Amino acid sequence: MQSLEKEGRTLLAAGKPEEAEQRARQALAGGSGTVGSWHLLAVALRTQGRIDECRQVYELLIDKLPGNLNLRFELAEILLLMGEFERGWREYHHRYGMPHTAQLERRVQRPRWDGRPIPGKTLLIHDEQGYGDTFQFLRMVAWAKQRSQARVVLQINMDQIGFARRSSCADDLVPRGQLPPPFDVHCEMMSLPMAMGLKLSDLPGKVPYLNADPVRVKRWRRRLAGLPKPLVGLVWAGRPTHLNDANRSLTLDRLAPLAMTDCTFLALQKGPAEVQALTPPSGMRIEHLSNEIGDFEDTAAILAVADLLISVDSAPVHLAGALGRPAWVMLPFVPDWRWLLNRDDTPWYPSLRLFRQPARNDWASVCEHLKEELQNWKV
Repeated sequence: MQSLEKEGRTLLAAGKPEEAEQRARQALAGGSGTVGSWHLLAVALRTQGRIDECRQVYELLIDKLPGNLNLRFELAEILLLMGEFERGWREYHHRYGMPHTAQLERRVQRPRWDGRPIPGKTLLIHDEQGYGDTFQFLRMVAWAKQRSQARVVLQINMDQIGFARRSSCADDLVPRGQLPPPFDVHCEMMSLPMAMGLKLSDLPGKVPYLNADPVRVKRWRRRLAGLPKPLVGLVWAGRPTHLNDANRSLTLDRLAPLAMTDCTFLALQKGPAEVQALTPPSGMRIEHLSNEIGDFEDTAAILAVADLLISVDSAPVHLAGALGRPAWVMLPFVPDWRWLLNRDDTPWYPSLRLFRQPARNDWASVCEHLKEELQNWKV
């Protein structure tokens, strides 16, 4: 059985989930399969997009091993992907109980807010994960202030503090890494949905809930003024260290079909993949802006001037949505939980459209669809 399980994991890593599923089922056929074999089956089913079957396997595992927080967190992502928010948010709370994430948890010596009114008290809300998560859940800080009736202190990345300041969502702002003022209760930003019982019907709330710095917008409007319109921002790769980056990112040359449109593309890509803009696909009119973008304030200002953003699942997508700017998002066959299933819109951001892979690794169909939509698109 162990050899079958090992073979299955090797096949899964090689991008062959159908064969991995076969090995898992062979290992389980005798009726005494290991937890590892059941988990292999669950992951193989998820990779194939068989989400309901995958969920059933996780339910079986957690029924037998309720204390396994890794399994509970993985179930949380499945539940949220399926739009089952009530239980999904509860299970998502286990995200810091796993060995590889325990070091990320902030040990706060105060109770966690449970969503009830606490007038006269101070509530510390602190960010915890990536930039995109913070842009997505900043909307809930103002909701928490209203619900709690408390003084709200928001601790956030310095790169994003300007957005929070302009949104007036908190009474006090503290950059991450600095000690906050005294507080009575705390809540991680991504625990707000659990504390407040967030439902799909609560979304999106007021949009836009962030805005760009007017000074930066003025500067970028001058910078981009001479370029032929329409102006389309382009991001083709996410953060390389992201656990799912191999599935969500692509290379600029894969977007070659877009060169057949009349757009001027603005390369907003940062990180190792930004150099690809120096050798774009043949015929693609692209403005290499990466070296001029100092931070997310610049990105927001460009989005305020540009007509559209086309991007993989990355932080600029969430920024565009929070700003109420139009964006088309390229998604892998099995996307991150926040994009749900079987829809080309998202309740989180009314200004976004989703372009999903129809089959695993099929970026070609996505790019062809984008090309056709761009050719018919009216600014």
